[in-house]
Amino acid sequence: MPEDITGAELDRSVTAQLKGLPEKLAARVARHLAAAGALIDEDPETAYQHCLAARARASRLAVVREATGETAYAAGHYAEALAELRAAKRMNGATEYLPIMADCHRALGQPEQALKLAKSPSVANFAPEAKAEMTLVESGARRDMGQLDAALRTLELAPLLSKSRAHWVVRLRYAYADTLEFAGRESDALAWFHRAHAIDSDEITDAAERADALERRLG
Repeated sequence: MPEDITGAELDRSVTAQLKGLPEKLAARVARHLAAAGALIDEDPETAYQHCLAARARASRLAVVREATGETAYAAGHYAEALAELRAAKRMNGATEYLPIMADCHRALGQPEQALKLAKSPSVANFAPEAKAEMTLVESGARRDMGQLDAALRTLELAPLLSKSRAHWVVRLRYAYADTLEFAGRESDALAWFHRAHAIDSDEITDAAERADALERRLG
């Protein structure tokens, strides 16, 4: 356990869910969850181990199962992530886990199951970012199944021309360009890689490099 992690780093909503535990136990679980949050981007496997330690002490708390699922997903343990997020969903009824759960099904070679989750009625009420995440998973699942036209159609129904420069718009445009290139529509793909790059100020994608490679190929 990193000594500088106290548990005070957690959001109040998370801390509130730990209130039902004995004080010392709550403090220990809080430190594990805070450590996981600090490590998930740079060392997801260690973050996952911290969450497993928290789960061993407080497996009946949805927030612990949720964190375990998210870190398992980040570390590439897709079956474990799916099991944990299902458990969290049973406990609190939350639907925001659905895109990650669907992507876990994709990673496990179950695109049909991913599509089932993508068609959940609750997706219609998602915020734009979560809706975009589910669109990306749905399109990917269609592509996994060899349904290229359906994969493209799924993305074309998304707000590809949104005025927003948010990461989710960048990722939608990039996925569309990538799928167009995979379908052999290289000129269209080039245009969309440029559109993705134009709003990708944080360089979360390699759209510029993909565009350069395509331009060289197209002469």
